[in-house]
Amino acid sequence: MSSVLVSSHVFLREMEEKDWMDVHKYASMEAVCKYQPWGPNSEEESKDFVNQVLTDAKRVERTRFVFSIVEKETGSMVGAGEFNIRDSQNKTGEIGYIVNPDYWGKGLATETAKVLVDFGFEQLNLHRIFATCDPRNIASAKVLEKTGMVQEGRMREDLLLKDGWRDSFLYSILYHEWKSNFFKAGGNI
Repeated sequence: MSSVLVSSHVFLREMEEKDWMDVHKYASMEAVCKYQPWGPNSEEESKDFVNQVLTDAKRVERTRFVFSIVEKETGSMVGAGEFNIRDSQNKTGEIGYIVNPDYWGKGLATETAKVLVDFGFEQLNLHRIFATCDPRNIASAKVLEKTGMVQEGRMREDLLLKDGWRDSFLYSILYHEWKSNFFKAGGNI
């Protein structure tokens, strides 16, 4: 299984201990965690996140893969992409991504999401991949749609945020949909 995933403008590599500083640059910003149940992070919380990622990476039956998003042009770590196997028997996984606001609007979240979906189908042999996003997070919804995911519906008050319960849009893509789109696009969705 590859520990480096590559696309046009980014590559995703396994997170390393030193990444906590770059994680903290964006995880400490209110704009980044606006739709999340965590944050803004203290330095200790950012370190704890990275340490937990490193612990999870060593598990024998690994279900969590967290990658640092590195912009090829600058070599800067600009965010994180995450893949979680949610149900191995039913071959289901979930993706997530966070990008430093300094790099918003460059298509890096979309590239990351596509690479994570490819990883789930090609390397983990899954059947279904899903993601959720806050209905107010229009940019994230567009990212998921650009990956070929379909909005399945709205889960009501399924996540507790600092300001109360939030709804989530549920998106998914199935293996046969991804495969069809993959070949229509000449091997790159």
